[in-house]
Amino acid sequence: MVRIFSGIQPTGRKHLGNYIGAIAQYVSSQERGEGIFCIVDLHALTVAYEPAELRERLYDTLAILIAAGLDPSRSILFRQSDVREHTELTWLLAGVTELGRLDRMHQFRDKSSTARELVSAGLLFYPVLMAADVLAYRAQEVPVGEDQREHVELMRDVARRFNARFAEDEEVLVVPELRIPAVGSRVMDLQEPTRKMSTTGGTEQGTVLVLDEPKTIEKKVKSAVTDSGSEVRRDPEKAGISNLIEILAAVRGTTPDAVEADFAGSRYGDFKGAVATEVIEYLAPVRERYAELRGDEAELERILGAGAERAREIAAPIVADVRLRMGVGAPG
Repeated sequence: MVRIFSGIQPTGRKHLGNYIGAIAQYVSSQERGEGIFCIVDLHALTVAYEPAELRERLYDTLAILIAAGLDPSRSILFRQSDVREHTELTWLLAGVTELGRLDRMHQFRDKSSTARELVSAGLLFYPVLMAADVLAYRAQEVPVGEDQREHVELMRDVARRFNARFAEDEEVLVVPELRIPAVGSRVMDLQEPTRKMSTTGGTEQGTVLVLDEPKTIEKKVKSAVTDSGSEVRRDPEKAGISNLIEILAAVRGTTPDAVEADFAGSRYGDFKGAVATEVIEYLAPVRERYAELRGDEAELERILGAGAERAREIAAPIVADVRLRMGVGAPG
């Protein structure tokens, strides 16, 4: 059975891009293998944040994941900071990670260039912690969005370097495979369709939140920026309409070609109305169940605690093996 690992940030309100590119993948992966899903609160410390808000957003994120269909009895669902093997393995892997590559990472360059006060060492080390998150479980598959491809390639190289140096090329650390959704891997801002949808770097009107009310979703989709044409088809010069086609294809679980065929001859206004209706229907069950789950923080903590125990049972012996192969700590 394939072991699948992915982590999700607790910062920011979750939007349609998060849902299509990550959360929906998590849910579907439960049918394919053993899922281990982590709310990565330690990653959130790499940029400016408010402690109280971080905790609230963590509960928000957990409630959305469960509302979307992640079943804590079928998958392991936990808080990153509750499993100390993540931070220990990060330091161990630092010994087989080249500094120059971290400095060239797009995320580090982008975020460090916009930081107003402090460019933290944590921001530079973010990819090493991400590598540890996955490699601690010997996961074979990592479902992520297109923007995380660079980080997964680094973790693959780190695993290979460790195995070559400390394991005589035995696959002690599994080299994971990247899994990016064929449709919807990069949902763009509805107002600025050349930029990725985001709650931090995007526009408010161009970002559809998972918990938005139906009328709000309808308004945002219907006001999406498009070109001056009228044909519903993808084209490099038609970023706005191409984005809406991708969104509807992801929501329907079909292909962009199929969407184009269904709306051949339709006008932009009719197409936007259809996209709005189907996005509302797609997110409605999550929003409704979220309201039931979010109020019981004691139950959410119980789920996180139980998940952390199960996660440590897997990660602890793997990290102990890495430590001893690197000559650290007492043998036996």
